Amino acid sequence: MSNSPQTEPTALSGKSRGRIPLSPQGTPFLIGGALATLGAWLMCWHVLAAILLLLFIFMLNFFRDPERNTPQGDGLFISPADGKVVRAEQNADGVRVDIFMNVFDVHVNRAPMSGRITHMQYTQGSFINAAHDTAGEHNERNRFDLQLDSTQTDSTQTDAGQSVTFTQIAGLIARRIIAYVAVGDKVQAGQRIGMIRFGSRVNCQLPTGFELKVETGQKVQAGTTILAEKTIPSGSNNDG
Repeated sequence: MSNSPQTEPTALSGKSRGRIPLSPQGTPFLIGGALATLGAWLMCWHVLAAILLLLFIFMLNFFRDPERNTPQGDGLFISPADGKVVRAEQNADGVRVDIFMNVFDVHVNRAPMSGRITHMQYTQGSFINAAHDTAGEHNERNRFDLQLDSTQTDSTQTDAGQSVTFTQIAGLIARRIIAYVAVGDKVQAGQRIGMIRFGSRVNCQLPTGFELKVETGQKVQAGTTILAEKTIPSGSNNDG
């Protein structure tokens, strides 16, 4: 009996927003919610209509996707997610920053630096509370490896072409990860690269040579907050 080829699981693919400041992934939820609310109101089911209206407002808030002014500058690692920093560590291996997104945060994720997506690894998993550290090991997740542009590194050093890693992680309520980009795509810092539906987490891992700029408990914003910055390599002449 011949073995059928196995297809690796992948995150759902999607498109980023257009002119309307909402994620397109929210369209079926919003249309369905609006129709259900209208139907309940027309049937004079006022209590149900009020509940459905509140649910519609919640979804409208959840799927919002505002424009952001991303800081410009070489070597800046910008937050890929809105939320609260639940881990901020710097050690001999580099920098680690984990961000927890609650259901009231914007859930569209953005590229932290400019470069090329060299690898994406989607892993199916469970849906434990994303606030727990173990969520990154057990939950549904999608890992991105981003090879930095030469402008993001010191081309005279061996770290030219250096990579950073960030991972979308589904949570207790979140049930699907959506990617807007694919392997081989070039992205700009602050560009929308995907979203997670309904509460989640994004973990970031940077190599040595970056300096941590945030602390645990700090609120951050995708596309605007600087999480870390590439340091000037030791021995560089900066006197001009």
